[in-house]
Amino acid sequence: MFYVTDSCTFEDMIKKSRFISVILPCASADLVLPLLKTLHTEHAQANHIAYAYRIKTNTGIIYRFHDAGEPTGTAGKPIFQYLEGKDVINVLVVVIRYFGGVKLGAGGLTRAYGQMAKQVIEASTLHPYIEMTTVHFNLDYDKFQSFEYALKKLNGHIVEQDFAGQIHLTVTLPLEKQSDLESVFSIA
Repeated sequence: MFYVTDSCTFEDMIKKSRFISVILPCASADLVLPLLKTLHTEHAQANHIAYAYRIKTNTGIIYRFHDAGEPTGTAGKPIFQYLEGKDVINVLVVVIRYFGGVKLGAGGLTRAYGQMAKQVIEASTLHPYIEMTTVHFNLDYDKFQSFEYALKKLNGHIVEQDFAGQIHLTVTLPLEKQSDLESVFSIA
C-alpha cells in the first residue's frame, strides 16, 4: 500500500476539453466533502467534477466514486480503478472537466478520466504505508536503555512514559515489528 503527503495537480487538453486532475491526502471520509466544496468553489465554471477516494480505516478500506453527471461508469470508476490498481490509500483524486464542445463518447470519457487519474498518481510522490500499533510495557530501570535501543532499531517511538516503581511506557512501532520487541521485553 502507498499514500501521499502532498497534493499534486496535472492538466491536459483532450479533444478541446480541459481536464485538471488533483490528488489530495485524505485520512478520513469526513474530510472528503470539505475538500470537494473547496474545489467546486475554485472551479465553479467546470462542467464536471468527478472523484474517487480510498481510505484505510480500522475496519478495512472504504471507497467511493462519483461520475458527476457523466454517463454512468465513465468518470468516477476509471479514477477509482487507478487508485486501486496502484494500491494507493488515504487519498482523494478529483478530475475536473471543462467541456470543449467535442463529445468523447463513453469509451473516450473512460480513457480520458482514467488517463488523468493515472497521470496525477504518477506525478505525485508515493510513500510506502506502514501500519503502526500501540503497545504498553512495564520495565525495570536497568532495562530501559536496552529497550530504547531495540525500539529505535525497529523504527518505534515512545509516546508516553511514567517513571514510578517501574517505568510504564506506551510506544508505537510498525505492526510487523511488534513480536520482535515483545520477544525480548514483556508487555504490560
